[in-house]
Amino acid sequence: MKDYDFGLMGLGVMGRNFILNIAESGHSAIGYDLDSEKVDALNQEAKELDVRGVNTLKDFISGLAKPRKIMLLVPAAVVDNALDDLLPLLEKGDLIIDGGNSHPDDTERREKAMAEKGFKYLGVGISGGAEGARRGPSMMPGGNEDAYNLVRDIFTDAAAKVNGEACVTWLGKGSAGHFVKMVHNGIEYGIMQLISEVYDVMKNALAMENSEMSLVFKKWNNSAVASYLVEITADILEKEDKQEGGSLIDHILDRAKQKGTGKWTSQIAMDLSAPVPTIDAAVTMRYLSAFKSERLKADLVLKGPSERIDTDRSPFLEKMHDALFFAMLITYAQGFELLRIASKEKDFNLTLKDVARIWRGGCIIRSEMLDDFMKAYENVPHLPNLMFDTKISTALNESQESAHEVVSRVAKTGLPVPGLMSALAYFDAYRSGQLATNMIQAQRDYFGSHTYERIGEEGVFHTDW
Repeated sequence: MKDYDFGLMGLGVMGRNFILNIAESGHSAIGYDLDSEKVDALNQEAKELDVRGVNTLKDFISGLAKPRKIMLLVPAAVVDNALDDLLPLLEKGDLIIDGGNSHPDDTERREKAMAEKGFKYLGVGISGGAEGARRGPSMMPGGNEDAYNLVRDIFTDAAAKVNGEACVTWLGKGSAGHFVKMVHNGIEYGIMQLISEVYDVMKNALAMENSEMSLVFKKWNNSAVASYLVEITADILEKEDKQEGGSLIDHILDRAKQKGTGKWTSQIAMDLSAPVPTIDAAVTMRYLSAFKSERLKADLVLKGPSERIDTDRSPFLEKMHDALFFAMLITYAQGFELLRIASKEKDFNLTLKDVARIWRGGCIIRSEMLDDFMKAYENVPHLPNLMFDTKISTALNESQESAHEVVSRVAKTGLPVPGLMSALAYFDAYRSGQLATNMIQAQRDYFGSHTYERIGEEGVFHTDW
């Protein structure tokens, strides 16, 4: 059996698509899975490519060129088990790549353990779903740079391309790759929540039909909010239900699930004292959506306004567009600020321009905005917050009036828009030279003698209230 350039463990939909992508990019690859049907599916689809699927670890390991380069595309919960199976068959210097959504702390632990045993280890975030895996994903590698160099050409060839540039680069040591992917997913949570709120307002406050909404989102996808998530929203609203007729969206239960990466973003942001309130709101709403039976009961006993927005739709939709644009910018700004703070605290030494660059193609949060973010960090590499960039601050200043008007009008309808509200509150708080937190400090000192600082004076003070 020939020596293959690259090995992939886990031939589910993502794994099969990614290994086919590797092969079509000019590299030979061997895949392993215990499930014979998945192995057969790969071999059937790869007849014209330099790919082979096997269902024994012995054949898998013996079929790889040395040093072996093996990527795991398995659920995060079974990565440790997969490593236990692999390690006895490997040799020092072999490279193991975790391509799943592992918690950054787990990646740090595993990299250290692998290094002690003489193995190289990378944690690589991959975004783009099954289609991205097949046609070119955004890839976020972190770990030892020499280890990355072993697969740099393979990853560069397989990644999505924007203006000829591959959407992959080495991001930093340790768990930098998985940390960036986690924040990517947190931003994804936030933008999905924002779009769902806009959809809710269109449907229930403006009484729009699904076909009308689809046309609006299609129009918007040629505007400042152009992005993958806006694009697929237009498609979703067009999809017919083959079982019962009508629109499929109207037959989908409003109980959102999650795999944990959004929650991790919120948790770690709190640990690092990095405010990401729009991401927090998105995570909270997914949890709240799970209380379906309670919400149905509450709907019968808890009362609120139920007004519709009686106005000319066209100008209000323009304001809705601007409010969505505003809130999307804010969500990205929160995510990038978290990356900046984490990079300093964890010594990742992230280049945020490169993060924006590799998110421009292949990934779920790709959007037109990322070109501006890339230029912002190119101009000022250590920008404390994207909102300080001249072009972005101008765009926020011009759209904030629409955001304020939309949020205030929608609040009177009784529709929940915590994502839009939190983005607006973050903006208003960030631009406030004086917050009301002086009262909080006074209260803390009153009941707990926690002290406070005084304006224009050094030291800490306590009052016998």
